[in-house]
This record gives sequence, structure tokens and C-alpha cells, in this order.
Amino acid sequence: MIEVGHVLVHEDIIKNDFVCNLTKCKGICCVEGDAGAPLHAQETEILKQIYPKVKPYMTAAGIQAIEEQGTHVVDADGDLTTTCVDGDKECAYVTWDNGITKCAIEKAYELGEVDWKKPISCHLYPIRTTQYPEFEVLHYDRWHICHDACTFGKELGVPVYKFLKDPLIRAYGNDWYKELELAVDAL
Repeated sequence: MIEVGHVLVHEDIIKNDFVCNLTKCKGICCVEGDAGAPLHAQETEILKQIYPKVKPYMTAAGIQAIEEQGTHVVDADGDLTTTCVDGDKECAYVTWDNGITKCAIEKAYELGEVDWKKPISCHLYPIRTTQYPEFEVLHYDRWHICHDACTFGKELGVPVYKFLKDPLIRAYGNDWYKELELAVDAL
């Protein structure tokens, strides 16, 4: 582990390569799984506020799920997550573009409708975070559906932390990211 500020970064994030390859995976990470995307408590309030502006970009099934369950849910483990269609299918905020899943929240953001890109857990994926009272741990979540992203990242020579530079800066700040780069260079 590398310590950067109050964050411990697992070495797999530095040593492994990763670049999303939507032409291969079709964004299946927004469809597969047993729960929605993890949320911070403050993100649930954001979802409530932006839902009316995101709704026009959502599918009918996603809208129905939100109308029935709310803009977020508590999953079987007691964690806050995005709502899913039929409880365990795709994220309710999924939209489709030529057979590729995209995020309706991100689409609204790109069109200037909202000023929030998407939940930070989505933006940081395949990094997952674990919060402890004194520190946070970042770890690399290996999922078989991301095999093509691993292969593509290796072809391009892009480690996970470089692929996720923008979301890491969004989550921890530019100075933190520069400190991470210095720590990696020192290895």
C-alpha cells in the first residue's frame, strides 16, 4: 500500500493496466451485478434534486423503477445504492446509445442540464473505496466483465490510476493526485 494523505492506495491500482473499451464490453458494468452503484449519503440528496432534469434521458423502465423505489435504495447489505430496474437488473439511470449503455446523469451533465457528472463510485470504477474512521483505502476491483478493459489498458500501457486521473482528482483534489504521482515515481 502507498499512503497519500489520509488515503491508502493498493499497489494493484499502480501495477495493473486498465482502459474501458466500450466497443467490446458495451458498458455491461451498469447492467450486471447484484446491486446498484454505491452512494455517499450526500449523493442521495443530489440524486433527488437532479432527477427531474435527468429523467428525460432515462429509459421507461428506469423511470418506472425510480417512481416506485425512489432515486436511491438501501441494498441487502444496508448500503446506499442507485436504484435498479426490477431490483437487480441494470441501474435505473442507464440509457442506451447504439447498443452501449451510458449514464443518463452523465448525459444530462454533458448537455449542461446538471452540474454533477455521476456518482463518484461510478466515475472511479474499477477503483472501490473502503472508509475507516481514520483513513480510506482504495483498491482495484477485479471483475471478469472488465477483461477487455484490462487487455486494452495493457496494449496502451495505461495503469489504473492514470486512466482514472480525472475522477481521482474529483474525489481527492489535484494536489493529492500530484502526491500520488510522486509516490509512484519513488517506487
